[in-house]
Amino acid sequence: MSIAEITGAAVTQERRLVTSIPGPVSQQMQARKTAAVAAGVGTTLPVYVVAAGGGILVDADGNQLIDFGSGIAVTTVGNSAPAVVEAVAEQAAAFTHTCFMVTPYEGYVRVAEELNRLTPGDHEKRSVLFNSGAEAVENAVKIARAHTRRQAVVVFDHAYHGRTNLTMAMTAKNQPYKNGFGPFAGEVYRVPTSFPFRDGETDGAAAAARALDLIDKQVGADNVAAVVIEPIQGEGGFIVPAPGFLPALQNWCTAAGAVFVADEVQSGFARTGAMFAVEHDGVVPDLIVTAKGIAGGLPLSAVTGRAEIMDAPQAGGLGGTYGGNPLACAAALAVIDTIEREGLLARAVEIEETMTGRLKAIAAEDPRIGEVRGRGAMIAVELVKAGSAEPDADLAKQVSAAAHAQGLVVLTCGTYGNVLRLLPPLSMPDPLLEEGLDILAAIFAETR
Repeated sequence: MSIAEITGAAVTQERRLVTSIPGPVSQQMQARKTAAVAAGVGTTLPVYVVAAGGGILVDADGNQLIDFGSGIAVTTVGNSAPAVVEAVAEQAAAFTHTCFMVTPYEGYVRVAEELNRLTPGDHEKRSVLFNSGAEAVENAVKIARAHTRRQAVVVFDHAYHGRTNLTMAMTAKNQPYKNGFGPFAGEVYRVPTSFPFRDGETDGAAAAARALDLIDKQVGADNVAAVVIEPIQGEGGFIVPAPGFLPALQNWCTAAGAVFVADEVQSGFARTGAMFAVEHDGVVPDLIVTAKGIAGGLPLSAVTGRAEIMDAPQAGGLGGTYGGNPLACAAALAVIDTIEREGLLARAVEIEETMTGRLKAIAAEDPRIGEVRGRGAMIAVELVKAGSAEPDADLAKQVSAAAHAQGLVVLTCGTYGNVLRLLPPLSMPDPLLEEGLDILAAIFAETR
């Protein structure tokens, strides 16, 4: 089947396997990738996509796979969402680039206005746009340091913040993100997070007290520029902190004069059933970092926060050639409109109810599932050796490989590599969602 034949019509919302996974055309493309692309760029599932929409990915062999990955939480409103495609095409016909720092344009300003409106809190805000999540996190630290005139940055166990030098220092996991790439930026300090499944602490305030005691003793409150945390840790294993943990950190930051930064790169933009995950805990961060789902697949990220903090850097201290590219801004505005017009916050809650209901039923019969956790369409299954809390990374690999072979895209994560992470687009129809869960249920039954 030719690519023209595959992409000539709208993507049908059904799983279809016409070859083994990966098929012969994808295998040929993978051989070309191996010869042309640096080996450090890994591939989870080497099927080469030629079309996508709703909850389906179509590969070059004509297979149609159920997408429980969303490009790692990027295509939240669906791949090639009609409003996004239309907005990007219209903008591309007008102009593709000027550099906002040279000759600005309204799209950037409109995105900033929308972020200021949507992010938690009714205080005066400012926003600045970048390209990637790591770039935005790094700039949040710059802004916090400029505002406080301090240097220390506090991060947490199991954190993932990016692949730049500073954000590698902030990231906890060595392999594959940090190994061999040092030395890393200094003045980054790591403390324990709240991980109820592993630390047994269900009192978030108590878990926070443990971390804050270390900050006071080992760093000193007067030296802390920023405390940076993912409200739900992503690569670390979709870890949802115990209730009270985030508010206690925020309160400490307020008292200490430090900046509380919520890294919502993966958890933001309707993914968890709220526009931002911190809203579940009633927290209003000083700065909030967004990316991934913000622009439907185009490169865009942002830092939004209190005006007095955001305005601290000198003119010219923030920016970048491509930051807030016109096409990405057009896409972001269409994404926001789609989320609000189609009621996707409620849809994320529906997906959560379906997924957690089915997965917890499987877990009740399978002692290898240590915990099902998450919010909205951001759900994790932590796999362990039966009868223990010992991580089972081999089982995670086995289950994900079996899912891939059956045309279901799932991802793994976690510090120990033992967590299945499920990130379906909010555009996924219920029958596909149920079919994907059926596949997982059958795999767990077959591997027992």
